[in-house]
Amino acid sequence: MSAGDPRGRGARQTFLHTVLTQCGVGADQHHDVVYGGTTLSAYRLTPASPRGVIVVFGGFDSYIEEWLPMLLALRHAGLDVVAFDGPGQGAALEAGLPMTAQWHKPVGAVLDHFGVDDVTLMGFSLGGCLVMRAAACEPRVSRVIANDILTDFTTCFAYRLAAPQKALVVNAGRLPTAVVDTLITRARSRNLLADWGIGNAERVFGVDTPAQALAAVRAFRTDDVSPRITQDVLLMAGAEDHYVPLTQLGAQIQTLTNARSMTARLFTRAESAQNHCQIGNLGLALRVILRWLDEHISSTG
Repeated sequence: MSAGDPRGRGARQTFLHTVLTQCGVGADQHHDVVYGGTTLSAYRLTPASPRGVIVVFGGFDSYIEEWLPMLLALRHAGLDVVAFDGPGQGAALEAGLPMTAQWHKPVGAVLDHFGVDDVTLMGFSLGGCLVMRAAACEPRVSRVIANDILTDFTTCFAYRLAAPQKALVVNAGRLPTAVVDTLITRARSRNLLADWGIGNAERVFGVDTPAQALAAVRAFRTDDVSPRITQDVLLMAGAEDHYVPLTQLGAQIQTLTNARSMTARLFTRAESAQNHCQIGNLGLALRVILRWLDEHISSTG
């Protein structure tokens, strides 16, 4: 649904009631984290004898509740799970908080609220970019999981466009804003993915025009922060991701010059996991994450 669709709020409430009920998540597991003059919506799912803390968030268009089945599986595996909607996501976006590239700030607020350190930090989708930006500035993060990798959001916006539109997106910062707005609006009428992407960017970043949206998008990259990553890192990528070019996996590997350790996993069609965030075989993605955590929590925790 578009941002202005009047059915949106009712659909959101139905979704929330359904998923929380079916997953058995009660009000006592929900927390309001003070941030930016309002609060971030967060959940804490703690097993009887936790073996480590994992802090999780989504990406460009997700509600954290979408991931509850996987979060419960992580709890079942013995992890103390903290999951939240950050600025520009889910409940935080509904509260009027636009997304920020300074992702260490909401992560820091969440870590402060729950009083945790030595955590694993995991981001889904655009969260694969956000997780790098946060971990580079947050010493309480010991392990980093990018599910999936995403090194350059601008390139992702241009990925599935025809050559003229691709050049327009990549070079938007060098062109007059009126030209960008006119041509992007024309491209949106011809490309459903472009229409969704630009429309959602305007909403997520709290801006009004395509040129402003693309300007905000340019801040979401990892090459400027990756050399400051000193943690253990797991990179996950789908071989046929329809949002993120596979070249970004190599780009992320090359810029992690100071990571304590780095593991990369490419998921393929033969595994039914070639898609964005391994949609098609989340069980395999979860097993890869848990095996990696088995190795790295014991070595750093």
